Formats: sequence, C-alpha cells, structure tokens
Amino acid sequence: MRTWVCAGVVALVLTVFAVQLVTGPYETDGPVVLPVTYSHGLHAGDVPVLVGWVLAMVALVLLARRPAR
Repeated sequence: MRTWVCAGVVALVLTVFAVQLVTGPYETDGPVVLPVTYSHGLHAGDVPVLVGWVLAMVALVLLARRPAR
C-alpha cells in the first residue's frame, strides 16, 4: 500500500511540473506541431516534456507493481 501512495505522490509532482513546462510562455518553444485552438497548440519544445512524462509514469507503474521482497 505504501508503495502505491509514494508512486501516486511522485506521479502528481511530475504531472504538475510537466503541466507547468508545457503551459508556460517561452520564447524558444519552436513551431506548433499540433494546433489545439486558434491561439494554442503543442509546440516542438513540448514534445520532450511529454515523452519524459510518459516514460516516468511507465517507470512508476513498473516499480509500484514489483513484488515485495
């Protein structure tokens, strides 16, 4: 149980950081690769953040599902 609570806390923190990185206004975001609305979209600079987030979430699930020793 404690493992899943810790994994949930880490997932929440990583998600908040990723959202802040993706939604923040930066000069070097790069071109829009996926428009969401007429004034917002997914920029090239957001892709590494999202890939890192997905990899971190997969790693958390794998660690949390590992049998106890």
